[in-house]
Amino acid sequence: MKTTFLRPVLDVDATGAKIKSLMKQRGITPRQLQIILNFPYVQTVYNWFSGKNMPTIDNLIVLAQVLGVTVDDIIVTKMVDIEIEDMQGVEALIA
Repeated sequence: MKTTFLRPVLDVDATGAKIKSLMKQRGITPRQLQIILNFPYVQTVYNWFSGKNMPTIDNLIVLAQVLGVTVDDIIVTKMVDIEIEDMQGVEALIA
């Protein structure tokens, strides 16, 4: 028998779009954010927009402060189904 669980997964494309939208609402440019976060290249911010990569947790905290939102307001997740056999992993509990 199988049990199904829901697991949240970061939606990198939607999160990047959310960052871009929040920056636009607050009137903050990618160059300004680059300076605030002390990045050597503005491309880092553009990579967030495109979902190529995401901010690290320390940068998310600064980003949330700069944008006047919470970290949860920035991150977009989607739920995926994970199916596990009922007996899968039981050996670790028995040992």
